[in-house]
Amino acid sequence: MSDIQTRQQELIERFRAFKDWESRYREIIALGKALPPLPEEFKIEDLKVKGCQSQVWIRAERGPQGEVLFQADSDALIVRGLVAILLSIYSGVRPEEILNTPPDFIKELGLANHLSPSRANGLFAMIKQIQYYAMAFQALQKT
Repeated sequence: MSDIQTRQQELIERFRAFKDWESRYREIIALGKALPPLPEEFKIEDLKVKGCQSQVWIRAERGPQGEVLFQADSDALIVRGLVAILLSIYSGVRPEEILNTPPDFIKELGLANHLSPSRANGLFAMIKQIQYYAMAFQALQKT
């Protein structure tokens, strides 16, 4: 099992412990509050995720072993929590793994069904941005 698959499974187990969506939302918000803030110098248009109703910034850099390290932030608490979830799954793994492992946790947790349509679209836009970074880093390692 890949790192991402393991992380997704751990996340699914963590959220299964909550019996209702109100508790899950509280957990998502708590994760957002615990996310380290993105330094202001990275809250720029080039790092803003297109397709999100809220403001979301995602920054990526290569780690020493070729892994992708993400930092992110949002101006909305629930979205900040969603970003924290994505970083817990995708940060620190190699680009190939990001591109080859589908985001199964979204369906497993029922996130797309329990978020507003605009929040769900924003979640998929954030995943797409993470995948774009992975594609770019993968292309760079081939040159």
